[in-house]
Amino acid sequence: MQPLFQPIVDLSTRAVMGLEALARGPAGTALEFPDRLFAAAHAAGRLGELDMLCSERALECAVAAAVPPPLLFVNAEPAVMNQPLSPRLIELIDRGLPFREIVEYTERALPALPGSAMRIAGLAQEWGNGLALDDVGVDPMSLAFLPILEPEVIKLDMSLIRDPHTAHAGAVCALVRAEAKRTNAVVIAEGIETEEDLHTARRLGARWGQGWLFGRPARIDHVDHQYDPEAARALRPPRPGFHQPAGTPFEVAARHRPASPGTADALAAASARLRDLIADDDVSIVVASSPDAGLAGITVTPQELAGRARSVILLDNPIPDEFAAAVIGPGYGYAMCVRAADAVELVTLDDLPAVAAVTRVLLNRQG
Repeated sequence: MQPLFQPIVDLSTRAVMGLEALARGPAGTALEFPDRLFAAAHAAGRLGELDMLCSERALECAVAAAVPPPLLFVNAEPAVMNQPLSPRLIELIDRGLPFREIVEYTERALPALPGSAMRIAGLAQEWGNGLALDDVGVDPMSLAFLPILEPEVIKLDMSLIRDPHTAHAGAVCALVRAEAKRTNAVVIAEGIETEEDLHTARRLGARWGQGWLFGRPARIDHVDHQYDPEAARALRPPRPGFHQPAGTPFEVAARHRPASPGTADALAAASARLRDLIADDDVSIVVASSPDAGLAGITVTPQELAGRARSVILLDNPIPDEFAAAVIGPGYGYAMCVRAADAVELVTLDDLPAVAAVTRVLLNRQG
């Protein structure tokens, strides 16, 4: 394994802010390029091992570089998330990296293994590193996961640069700009090959970019860049614990809005709102927890919760005495949380960041 590295630059100054590591197999063989390499690993049942090895090699090469980059972007595939980190990877990180590692999630990673994705996100923050969400714009699900993950970096898919005048591109970039402004995330445009692409990327809201205009992938010992010494500090500081909020879904919801009595009318109204949302074609994610025996007054069933969502996650380890359901689509969210202890209490949320916080609690209870 000999990874290649491609520069990521500031679109205003063209200063190099960091490198993205790109997996490559043995040079000159049929497995040199990642599509065949990962397909072969999948067929052999060793995809997770290969992905872990790619991460190890990326860190090893960057650590050994004469001038390490300030930021190193490393991809994380779903297959690697449901296994422990390798001893070698932990060793490299524990020694102290001379750069800030940015773990890149694809939109496939989050719905496939949400609990593991949250766990690795939490580790990245504890170790002082960061997160990026890749391929944003290919599927509405990536937009729905943005407020849940709250990455330091949002990467626009190159299809938006190639066809920037469509209604889809406009809607995606408007949502990304709003989320970046709210969370202080940096937006990166991929696939910049010409000066026209660069101007398009800036019009769409990107601050940084990567593509052949700034450099093709190369071995790190062939990389000759002057790095911006402030690049690592250009990203938001780490937030340990953000992806593993303390408490149950109801307790987290009640921090954002006081609980009210769970009367029959209030529960019926909240359930009706939930039904309306999950019947909508635009719903991307539904995450829910319901006791096996149900709760009095809750008439929404797990089958209804599936609705038309692109990703439905029903907890197989529900919270006793609590019902919680969160619905998130591009730019909106709704959560209904009920606790039936001494009395029935209800919290409903339609503020997207608050709904995302409840969703993170739920996802942390899922494998």
